[in-house]
Amino acid sequence: MFNSRVVSVAGFSLVFSYLLSFLFEGRVLYSVMEYHGAYEGRYVIIAIIAHFAGLVSCGFFVRSLNQAKRTVLAGMAVCFIITVPFFFPPNFLWIAALAAGGYASGCAVAAWGYFLKAFTPANRRIKTCADVLIFSNLLMIIINITAVQVSHYAGLVLSLIFVGSGMLLIRRLPAEQVLSEKRPAPVWDTRKPMVVLFLFVFIITINSGLMYQVMNPAFGHLSSLTSWYWSVPYIGALLIMRNLPDRVKRFVVLYIGMGLIILSFILFMVLGRGVADYLAVNTLMLGACGIFDLFWWSIIGEMMEHTENPAKTFGINLSANVLGILTGGAAGMAITSAEFPDSEVAVIALSVVCVTLAMLPLVNTVLVRRLRNHAYLMDETADETPVITPPEPLTAREQEVLPLILSGKSNKAIADSLFISESTVKSHVRNIFSKFGVATRAELISILLSNRQK
Repeated sequence: MFNSRVVSVAGFSLVFSYLLSFLFEGRVLYSVMEYHGAYEGRYVIIAIIAHFAGLVSCGFFVRSLNQAKRTVLAGMAVCFIITVPFFFPPNFLWIAALAAGGYASGCAVAAWGYFLKAFTPANRRIKTCADVLIFSNLLMIIINITAVQVSHYAGLVLSLIFVGSGMLLIRRLPAEQVLSEKRPAPVWDTRKPMVVLFLFVFIITINSGLMYQVMNPAFGHLSSLTSWYWSVPYIGALLIMRNLPDRVKRFVVLYIGMGLIILSFILFMVLGRGVADYLAVNTLMLGACGIFDLFWWSIIGEMMEHTENPAKTFGINLSANVLGILTGGAAGMAITSAEFPDSEVAVIALSVVCVTLAMLPLVNTVLVRRLRNHAYLMDETADETPVITPPEPLTAREQEVLPLILSGKSNKAIADSLFISESTVKSHVRNIFSKFGVATRAELISILLSNRQK
C-alpha cells in the first residue's frame, strides 16, 4: 500500500542529506576545495546566505500543497544541475552554482512543511521530524565517508544519485492532502510564538557556528574519524528522544542539553586534540544538538496545524537555525583570525548558553499557551485547572478562554494572551456563562471548585 508519510520522509531525507554533505558546509564541498587547493570562506558563506534567503522567502509564493510539490522538485533539480561545475577546477560558475543551489534548497526545505502537515497526523509529527533528521544524517555519513575514503568525485556522484532518487520519490506523492480530520484545527496568530522561538533558536545555534569554525578545525587532523563519527551522537540522541513514551515530558531534557553544551566547551578548553578528546567533546556537543534540533522541528510541526501556510511557518522558523550558524561561523572566523586562546572561546560559548538558559522558561510559557500537550513543553497550570464538562460542550476557543478566566485574568488580558479582540473575548465569556448556567465569574469559579472537591 502506498504510504505518503514514508515516501515523503524518504524523499526529503535524500535531498536533505545532499544539503548536509555538500551545500551546508558539507564534507564533500570541503573535499573538493581541498583537492583543488581553493579553500575560500566566501564559498561557504554564499551558500548559507542563499539558503537562508530561500527558507525565508518560500512561503510568500508557495501557498498550496501542489505548489509545494513543484517547488521541492524544482529545487532538487537545481541542486542536481549546480553540482556539475564542481567536477571541474574552480571557475566563475562555482559561486553562481552555490548561490543558486543554496536558494533552491532553502525553498525545497521550506516547501516540505506542506508535506509534513498533509501526510503526517499532528500526534506523529515529532516522530516524522526525528525520522527525517536520523535518516538524512545516516545518508550524509555514507556520502562523507565516500568523499574522504574514496575521492571527492565519488562523493559528488553519490550526492547526485541521492538527489535524483529523492526526486523520483517526491514525484509519487499526491498533490492534495490525504489525511481525514474530523474537523480542521483552529487557525491562530503564530507571530508571538514564532518570534520567541526564532530568537531562542538563533541564539543557541550560535554555538553550532562556533563548533564549525573553531572546534572542527582543531580536530582536522582526524579527518578519517570525523567524517563518520561527527553525527553518530546526534543520531543517538534523536533515537532516544524519538522513542520516549508519549507521556514523558521532554522539557527537562532541554536543561540536560544545555549542560552537555557547557561540558563540551569546558572539555574543549582543558583537553588535548587526540582521538579520545575528540570523542568526548563531539559526543557531548552533537548529543545536545540532537536534543534541540528535534525540539524546534517538532514545535514547528505542531504550529503548522494552526496556520494556513506551512511553508512560511516551517521556513522562517528553520531560518533561525541557519542565521545562528552563520553568526556563530562569522564569530568563529574572527576568533580564529585573532588567535584567541581556547579559554576565551569557551567563555564566549558559555555566555551564549547562559542567555538561552534564561530564555527557556519564557519559551515554555509562550508556547504552552498554544501547544499545551506537546511532548517538549511543561504545562505548569495543568494540575491547577479544574476539569468539568458543562451540559453543552465548549468550542475549541472557549476551552482556551476558560482556564484564563479561572486564573483571574480580565477580558483585556485574555485578549492579549490569545491574540484576539476584547469584544471576541466578551462573546466567548458570555457563551461559557450560558453553558454553565451562571451569570458571573464568581459563580463559575464556585461551581467548578465545588465539582472538583466532590
